[in-house]
Amino acid sequence: MPVLRTSTLAVAAWLASPLQGATAQAAPPAGAQPPAAVATPEGAGAGAARRGPRPYAQVITARARTERGGISVHRVDDRFFFEVPDSLAGRDFLMVTRVSGVPTGAGGFLSAGSSLVERLVRFERVNDRVLLKSISTGAVADDTLPIARSVAQNNYPAIIGAFPIAAFGKDSASYVVDLTDFFANDNPATSGLDAAQRRAFGVRRYDAARSYIASMRSFPINLEVRQVQTFDAATPPSDADGATVTMETRQSLVLLPKVPMRPRHADARVGYFSVNRVNYGLDVQKAESEEFITRWRLEPKDPAAYARGELVEPVKPIVYYLDPATPTRWKRYVKEGVENWQTVFEKAGFKNAILAKEAPSKAADPDFDMDDARYSIVRWAASLVRNATGPHTHDPRSGEIINSEITWYHNHMRSYRNWLIMETGAANASARSLDIPEELMGETMRQVITHEIGHALGLQHNMIASASFPVDSLRSPSFTRVYGVSATIMDYARQNYVAQPGDGLQPKDFIRRVGPFDDFAINWGYRVIAAPSADAERPTLNRWLTQQRGPFPYRFASQQLAAGDPRNQTEDLGDDPLKATTYSTANYKRVLPNLAAWTSKPGEDFSELRELYEETVGRWFGNVNHVATVVGGVEVDLKVAEQSGAVYRVVPKVRQQAALAFIGSNIFSAPSWLMPANITTRIGPNTVVGSRSAGVLASLLSPARLGRLAEAELYDATNAYPLAEYMADVKRALFNGASPDAHRRTLQRVYMQRLEALITPPAAAPAGPGGGGGFGGQAQRFTPFVSAPNVPQSDLPALARAQVREVQRDARALALSSTGAVQKAHWADIAERAAAILDPAK
Repeated sequence: MPVLRTSTLAVAAWLASPLQGATAQAAPPAGAQPPAAVATPEGAGAGAARRGPRPYAQVITARARTERGGISVHRVDDRFFFEVPDSLAGRDFLMVTRVSGVPTGAGGFLSAGSSLVERLVRFERVNDRVLLKSISTGAVADDTLPIARSVAQNNYPAIIGAFPIAAFGKDSASYVVDLTDFFANDNPATSGLDAAQRRAFGVRRYDAARSYIASMRSFPINLEVRQVQTFDAATPPSDADGATVTMETRQSLVLLPKVPMRPRHADARVGYFSVNRVNYGLDVQKAESEEFITRWRLEPKDPAAYARGELVEPVKPIVYYLDPATPTRWKRYVKEGVENWQTVFEKAGFKNAILAKEAPSKAADPDFDMDDARYSIVRWAASLVRNATGPHTHDPRSGEIINSEITWYHNHMRSYRNWLIMETGAANASARSLDIPEELMGETMRQVITHEIGHALGLQHNMIASASFPVDSLRSPSFTRVYGVSATIMDYARQNYVAQPGDGLQPKDFIRRVGPFDDFAINWGYRVIAAPSADAERPTLNRWLTQQRGPFPYRFASQQLAAGDPRNQTEDLGDDPLKATTYSTANYKRVLPNLAAWTSKPGEDFSELRELYEETVGRWFGNVNHVATVVGGVEVDLKVAEQSGAVYRVVPKVRQQAALAFIGSNIFSAPSWLMPANITTRIGPNTVVGSRSAGVLASLLSPARLGRLAEAELYDATNAYPLAEYMADVKRALFNGASPDAHRRTLQRVYMQRLEALITPPAAAPAGPGGGGGFGGQAQRFTPFVSAPNVPQSDLPALARAQVREVQRDARALALSSTGAVQKAHWADIAERAAAILDPAK
């Protein structure tokens, strides 16, 4: 597919025309009646259906308020009409449903601007009707091939709207259709609530009397429709007595290029989001899937200079506008977070490829509108959610990103305040108070925005990247000043919890930043390759992967494929989980005794202390789980035929045993240091340590982990940790004394419950339509080392019974020999539990 080389051609492709006339808005004043909501099977007024097309002036009367664009919008009284030129009939549009007004209390990651549904649609005229069709892009064939007819017949489009033609435009070169009822009614194609949300809120009906079209606007390449939708609901997210859910949605209809951008083939070894399709027109002996990365259209202004290796500006840079709601104090850091990617794009040959600008005022640009799909926005959401998101909207035919709305949730600063304190406070004096200095908080915000922009550029998370750095390098000021904490900003490696007091790191050295993996990935995805087609690019793309040089070769494997790889984890640091967690434990032992002092303020209670304490304990247990993943671990390095070495490597037994020993010492033995008196006496009893400890033990006996251990024995007996030996070691580490304390007694009961679940596993949920699913996307080309085993048909029940019998034998003896009342009762209980597990009929 040819690439458009100039902005002139791109504008012509959009068939854009200047905006004229007034905004077609219909937000009713107080007391006004909403538009009529009388539906017919065709989605328009019954009278219009009977009359057929009328003269243009009778439909678009002198009272009309008009906005002109590629498709013009007319408002006549309370009716809204689209005027669609013949030239756009059959053209591809992307229809995106977004939420623009979030119901109070909706929760989750729902914020203004969030995309709900995206679909490819076309307007097609059939006699005196216009049909709006939803087009599947999952199966294709070149129109010139005979099989194209079969592809069309076996992928028939759904008709989501049908509208009688109300009038023809001048010279019959356009047709006018009334879309009022399509957008004003409870239409599944435009609803802001899906079936699950309707069930959750107890929606009984859509209330047309309290719903209306707020506005319709036309822009050069898109239409934007705002709808206020009200539902009668039994369990609304707020104001329960009102029994109402009201929200505002936004429908964007974006005209896609007539000639799609040349796609770039995806590769499972590089972490890009992708689009998939089956191309039946390929000359291969099977239905071949094609997968393209999602990316922006970047083309050099001066192709000759670009070919000579010079840095060249793109024809159209990627531009993000800052939400006017962004607090002035933080605008600088948001802007810098976007433009952090400029130096990365220089590795792909582009300068000034990505820019951040403040949204212009109405006086400066009266036509600027944050709803206009031509503009990408970094939104600031007034929300208690502690997160940020980086979605993008793309052309499903080619993967071209056409719009993006980054969201920073206001309360996410709370997350980073807490993480800075608990993860770096031991060695970072700037992170020892609830009021983090602006420069340090701004730096963390800047890097979060950079991370989310990375997603909007097409990049997936790359959790394996942090394992490229030796753990001890993270204690080096000269290393961390250059590289931060991971080889990519796209990792969930946020702050340096390895560095120790006295290592000499400056506050910024504790924070993540862009790295060598980002340079590689952007060059791989965005550099223009002098090749005649997307297929012809593939040898170059593969060569870039297989002939890497440098200290940190790029690598990626999705967590879906690399489940059980101890290097591929969230929130981990360095190449050795046990060493990194040992360092983090030393730091947490310094932080916890100081939390009360760092979080206390005169006249305030200890709610901040409770929050920081519980999150600190949770973070430490997260690090312990990094160690647990070594047990049954399988390292995954995706490769193709010409690359040497194994794709799947079992973690050596000695490392797995060391990990289990660490857990035995730090989890099976009560971690009393996690409960300092100066905290527990202020916040009262807390079960977080016990429940987290139980979770670690349960994970050690999960079917997935035990299945990997069993599979490893078959394929690599030299490195494998034999399953029977492992299960015996777990029991030995947990039942290693006759007088366990309360913490260990609880874990012993959890252990019995986990063995019971292996012997009599819960019934599996029935498979949904189409069977058991699969990995899809890039993972189709690879398979995981092992999937969760079929427990009843595996060795797990037999091995679990053997452990239960041993525990029963020992518990009976200990119940007789123990002298303490609690210990005697405990061992008798364990013996009885074992008997019930072995013979549940009794």
